[in-house]
Parts: sequence; structure tokens; C-alpha cells
Amino acid sequence: MAKAVRVHQVGGPEALIYESIDLPPPGVGEVHIRQHAVGLNFIDVYYRTGLYKAPSLPFVAGNEAAGEVVAVGPGVTDFHPGDRVAYYANLGGYATERNIAADKLVKLPDHITYEQGAVLMLKGLTVWYLLHKTFKIEPGHRVLIHAAAGGIGLIACQWANALGANVIGTVGSKAKAELALANGCDHVILYNEENFVERVKQISRNELCDVVYDGVGKTTFPGSLSCLKPRGLFVSFGNASGPVPPFALAELNNHGSLFATRPKLNDYVAKRADLIEGADTLFAAVISGKLHVPINHAYALKDAAQAHIDLESRKTTGASILKP
Repeated sequence: MAKAVRVHQVGGPEALIYESIDLPPPGVGEVHIRQHAVGLNFIDVYYRTGLYKAPSLPFVAGNEAAGEVVAVGPGVTDFHPGDRVAYYANLGGYATERNIAADKLVKLPDHITYEQGAVLMLKGLTVWYLLHKTFKIEPGHRVLIHAAAGGIGLIACQWANALGANVIGTVGSKAKAELALANGCDHVILYNEENFVERVKQISRNELCDVVYDGVGKTTFPGSLSCLKPRGLFVSFGNASGPVPPFALAELNNHGSLFATRPKLNDYVAKRADLIEGADTLFAAVISGKLHVPINHAYALKDAAQAHIDLESRKTTGASILKP
């Protein structure tokens, strides 16, 4: 029988319950997957706490994973038993097995492991759209990446560096600073010891940044705005410290006719063609060696609650996975 981590009532890590589930045969357009690795992300915390509302209770947590096709439902022609696949999809990921719509899946290249695939589909695709679509990074751009030693941060720093950007990252410890420097950061700011706005000004000689990628939220706002040059772009894509509070649009004017956006991955991969474009670009970057996928922590699926505790307390670096 399949096992899954479900949330019956939103709350703390204790809300994650490891239990048996009934899994019917795959329906029309669906694929049955045996999962080998599941990605751990802050968005999982948002759903668990209720910051992001799940469609119904109970729900299976988790938004990205990789595994092997076991069976396909009626109408599925692009996938077959034995295919290695990965996906990003809202909820349902924390499970040993699951059914999922075939159009959410991509095939894993031979040179991409299940563990890599499990963390690339949300974190990697997020970095893809942030650096290639939301703001197209080009040589000479100066970028600020908050939480540079996190799962998204380490991939973003590497890729921005490979695209020719000058990369500034913020981190919470010296150990994380070393990790960020080893993964593409040109400059690292210890936000617990330094004023990151003042350090950005010093590093850039008051020229500031073309774009700020902010997945932290409440504690880095509005400082992020002060790090941008006139007509720069503030990209708020996460809430690790809580949501950005409401602010007056005049603040963008006051800081130099800034732009601001709050993007989400769903809108960038809503079309199948966009999903394939992103996955192909991402996998090519990994296979070519431009991107290294640091998986620094692994937990048993049944220990998902402890994984959430560690994630929220900033004990993790790079990407973390759950092993079914």
C-alpha cells in the first residue's frame, strides 16, 4: 500500500502525518509513478501553515519529485512503464507512489539522477524563469540574491554567474558565506553582522543593482528597494520570513522609478511548451556543467516533520530531499 504525508489540519510541523493511502489505478490522462526522491521547499511550509490555501483537507504535501512510471491511464501515449520522469505540481508530492496528470511530467535525461530531478523541477525551474524570463540576465548586470546559500539561492548564484552577471548574495553565517562564494557569488554579505544596503552601496560604488531577487520577504523589505538603481526591478518571489507588507506605490517612485513584480512558477509553465522549454534549458545547463545541483540534506519521507523544522530554523543549505 502506498504511503504519504498528509495534512489534516494546518499548523506546525506536527501537522505532517505519515500514513497509508488508497491509490486507485491511473485515470484518463494520468500516469502512476513510483517515486524515488521528493524535493523539500518553503512553499511546502506555506501550505502546511495555511499561508497558501490548499483546495481541500486533508491534502498530501509536496510540490516536486522524480520517479519511475509504473502504469499509464487511458489516452496517455507519451509515457510508458519504466520511463524516468520528474515534475512540478501543486501538492501530492510527499508520497511513495502517486497518480499525476501526464502533461505535468517531463522525462529525465540519462545524466540527471532522480535526486537531481526531484529538486530541479521547482527550484531549478524557478531560477530559470527568474533569470531568463522575469529579468533576462546579461553580461555586466549586477544582481542581489537574498538567501544565497539556500536551495534556490545556490542554483541562482551559479546560473547568474554563468550568464556573466556580477553576483552579490546575502547569507546568515560564515559557513553559508563560504558555500555561496563556492557557487558563483562574487560578493557575500552576512546580514546578521552587516547592513546589507550599506554593503551593496560599498560593493557597487553606489551604482547599485539592476535587479534584486528576494525570496525572504518581510525582513529584507524595504531594504531591497534601496539596493536598486533607478528603473531597477524588485522581484519578490518568496516569503521565508513572512509576506512583504502592503506598501504605497509611491515608494517605487521615491527609489528611482523602480519596477516590482511578484511572480510564481505556475504562470511561467502554464503552457506545456513553456514547461518543456524550461526543463530542456535547465537540464542542458546541468549536463554541460554550468550548474551543479547541491543536495546537502536527505530525510526519510516519514521524517518530513523534522525536515520542516530544520528548513524553518535555517539549518539547511542548498537543496534537501525526502526519500520515500
